[in-house]
Amino acid sequence: MKINRKILIIAALSVPVTIVAATTNSTPPDEQYTNLKVLPKNIAPKDLKKIMINDFEDGLGVGCNFCHAEGKEVGELDFASDAKPEKNIAREMMRMTLGINKKYLKIKHPMIGAEGLVVTCNTCHNGVPFPDGH
Repeated sequence: MKINRKILIIAALSVPVTIVAATTNSTPPDEQYTNLKVLPKNIAPKDLKKIMINDFEDGLGVGCNFCHAEGKEVGELDFASDAKPEKNIAREMMRMTLGINKKYLKIKHPMIGAEGLVVTCNTCHNGVPFPDGH
């Protein structure tokens, strides 16, 4: 079931991600993300989507609404909002994994989503939101 979900997500996002990758390497000025505190403010859309899917959805087994608050419209999410505490917990976890990779594993410039990271969300979470069973 989890594999089918991954295949469906990959298939659904492959076309837009390919288009975005072909047209840009950074976020256009009119599409600047707001309220990014750990990730680079000029992160490319394809890189942000990769992090959200590979690190958070797969690593924790959650969807976008786990960290992101509801928007004004039904079914819409307010990605900039800090209303849900899970979003700040995710930020702290990103800082923690970056710190572990840098301090103990001697990765000079660790970045969330980079292939060279040794410790990632999945290291502890293994596809579940609460790795200790709580």
